[in-house]
Amino acid sequence: MRVAALLCVVMPLTVQAQSLSFDAAPTATCVAQGGKEQCIGRAANACMETSEGGYSTNGMSGCTDFELEWWDIRLNAIYKQTRNRLAEQDAESPAYAPPQVDALKAMQRAWIPFRDAKCDYVATEWMGGSGAGPATLWCLMDETARQALYLESRGQN
Repeated sequence: MRVAALLCVVMPLTVQAQSLSFDAAPTATCVAQGGKEQCIGRAANACMETSEGGYSTNGMSGCTDFELEWWDIRLNAIYKQTRNRLAEQDAESPAYAPPQVDALKAMQRAWIPFRDAKCDYVATEWMGGSGAGPATLWCLMDETARQALYLESRGQN
């Protein structure tokens, strides 16, 4: 269901995306200053506020999708860093210690279907209305951001 709902919203974005004014700075600056979860959505909201048609269904979807992409890149980078750090730790750990890399991989693989199911549920709250697309993208952005922030916080321990 998620893919079909997103296609209805994302396909028109290629035309509208050219007129959206997205800058990741509001989110990136907030995160750099230690804002954590309160930073999620700042760049998407700024994009909606500054773009002509930013509060249209396509505008909201486009702005949110841009920030989702920013968080996804961040998540992938921190996942790779974490995996590499844990692989080094695993190599130094006693033989009886459970491999942390395997646990990280299992956690991430379990998180993806959870995220998707949660966001599919969010879409159903719109009962097939046009808000389902932007709501789904916002959910995906929010969950992806929270996962990135979680992994970042684990690297500080």
